[in-house]
Parts: sequence; C-alpha cells; structure tokens
Amino acid sequence: MALAAMAVCVALSLSACGRSTGSASVASDESVGTVPAYNTTRMSIATAKPVDAYVLLGGKIKTCWFNPNDPLFPEHVYRADVQPDGGKVKITIHDRRNLGRAGKSAYAIDFVQEGARTVVTTQNRTMTPEQAAKMQFDIDRWKAGQTNCSKEMPKVAAQPAAQ
Repeated sequence: MALAAMAVCVALSLSACGRSTGSASVASDESVGTVPAYNTTRMSIATAKPVDAYVLLGGKIKTCWFNPNDPLFPEHVYRADVQPDGGKVKITIHDRRNLGRAGKSAYAIDFVQEGARTVVTTQNRTMTPEQAAKMQFDIDRWKAGQTNCSKEMPKVAAQPAAQ
C-alpha cells in the first residue's frame, strides 16, 4: 500500500502527499490495458527515484498499451532494464518478431537521476508519428497525475519542411 501511495506522490507535487491509508495496489496496475511528434522529449518528476518513476509509468504502459485483451500496440513488445540499485531504468518498445520475441527497438524511455529528481527522456526510433504522439500524450497525462487508459489519439502537429 505504501508503494501505491508513493506512486501517486510521484505523479503529484510532493506537497500533496502525506500519510496514506488508501487501499490501492500497484500490483493490479502491473498485471497484464494537439501533441508535437518529437523524436526526443525530456521531462522531470520531482523528488522521485528512477525506479519509483518506472513503477508509476511502466505499470501504466503495460496496462494501457500492452493489455493482452485489447493492446494499443499489438505489433510491438515491452522490455525493461532496471539497474540493481534502481538508479537508472530503461523501457524499450520493440517490433514484435515471430513467437512474440523482441525485434528492432522502436521507442525508448530512459529514467535517469539528476540531483533530487528523475529525468524521463523519450526517443522515437521507428514508431509512426501518430503512435509516438499517442505515447507522449499518455506519458504526459500520467506524469500529471491522471491514471486512466485512454484510446484518444491526439492530433499530430505538422512537421516543418526540411530546407
């Protein structure tokens, strides 16, 4: 229960967090359910360790994007690499190969400690602009404290023409 409260605190400002007596469980979240089309985006989560930010965002990603009953990205698979000390975490989304194995990396989410905060950097490698915009839209919503899965697809801002 304390971990669930901590995950909520990661998404909200620290001043909004106090002692929790809630009964929410992170374990249930981890069970397997106009945005610019940037290739790389950075955001920070105040006072959270990388592993704590990973628990929050990784659980939502698995639940919302890779739910076995209705996956948002059925042609992709989720992988995570957590350092033993929890100081650095990387989630990678890969193209799905035969038998559900991970193929080429299509999207990366890095969680790195910088001072007292965790910086989350996303990088689109091969996802379509629409898919990458949806992923960033959801990550931004979850970072802001929303907890729901959404099928809403944001509109992708036009890319400036190369000169």
